[in-house]
Amino acid sequence: GKNGDCYDRYLCRMEEMRESVSIMRQCLEKMPSGPVSAVNNKVVPPKRAEMKNSMEALIHHFKLYTEGFHVPEGEVYAAVEAPKGEFGVYLVSDGSNKPYRCKIRAPGYSHLQAMDHLTRGHMLADVSAVLGSLDIVFGEIDR
Repeated sequence: GKNGDCYDRYLCRMEEMRESVSIMRQCLEKMPSGPVSAVNNKVVPPKRAEMKNSMEALIHHFKLYTEGFHVPEGEVYAAVEAPKGEFGVYLVSDGSNKPYRCKIRAPGYSHLQAMDHLTRGHMLADVSAVLGSLDIVFGEIDR
């Protein structure tokens, strides 16, 4: 599309879905067989069958779910490319098992800020179509 209107956003979304299916197929072809959980026993609970036979596994399971994981002191921002844009998490830890501060940056808020620019000069009835084409989830904005 060349106009940046609702139809162009629709065409872009359809192409993104086709590309996503292609990427998923490539990942499935290259995915090795085997377990999918992390090997780190400090953050991954033991398997149910293991807890039935091992007292250590049962204790580890209990401690992990009652005390949690102690994150090292410091701060970090990590972001991934989500289907609707950048999804980021800012985490501040004081060294305990609960975060001192956790801020989640969802992509919908920055999309909503573009509404004024996108709807200026249009009819009021067009606002719902523009809003729908942006695919904004208000649950992620109103937090």
